[in-house]
Amino acid sequence: MAATGDVLTSQGYISHHLTHLQVGSGFWALNIDSLLVSVVLGILFLWLFHSVATRATSGVPGKLQCAVELLVGFVDGAVKDVFHGKSKLVAPLALTIFVWVFLMNAMDLLPVDLIPYGAQLLGVPYLRVVPSADVNITMSMAFGVFFLIIYFSIKEKGVSGFVKELTLQPLNHWTLIPVNLVLETVSLIAKPISLGLRLFGNMYAGEMIFILIAGLLPWWSQWALNVPWAIFHILIITLQAFIFMILSVVYLSMASEEH
Repeated sequence: MAATGDVLTSQGYISHHLTHLQVGSGFWALNIDSLLVSVVLGILFLWLFHSVATRATSGVPGKLQCAVELLVGFVDGAVKDVFHGKSKLVAPLALTIFVWVFLMNAMDLLPVDLIPYGAQLLGVPYLRVVPSADVNITMSMAFGVFFLIIYFSIKEKGVSGFVKELTLQPLNHWTLIPVNLVLETVSLIAKPISLGLRLFGNMYAGEMIFILIAGLLPWWSQWALNVPWAIFHILIITLQAFIFMILSVVYLSMASEEH
């Protein structure tokens, strides 16, 4: 697939599929494709769950209602096992994270050229459809969790308690405040960085493998590798959504507890 209608080399094909549709340049560039797809998937999640909730019946549930109820029960059970504080925000947040990240990851299962080629016919030269393979998206979500960690810490312990946690832990002596501050700050900042980069790395690698298969193999032989990798990738996209959700809940639980 080429924006100009010319046949691309394998290297050009891969490069084309890894290029974002952007507005702006440098630090201020916005990846429009990642933002658009993530927002559409978020709206899809809200519409689907709201539709099921408004049509829920106490009788024999339909397949969709049953699936949603099982998912809600699963997430609720995981939150109760991990989060030991009291907050009405955490369970809905965990459900949102899991479903939204899963939907973004699941875009990787679509044929590599399906949506980008359709967009190209409409005059859109580049379109990446896996938002979680964009480090800007994953780090944005991770820093959203980071700000919630700060909020929960200050809410439960107060500003003075939060400052004491950074300066008097783990070595409880005033002379070691600089050491504690460095250790706790690094530990605090490492949480969102590891959270976002873990999801990005796994999904980028999965997307790259699909692109390599499509770009390097003849079309008639691609199914031999695509099908087994897609089946295995279903486990990866589900596991990565669960890990992102459960670590977010763990970090919020830690922020809500006293040492």
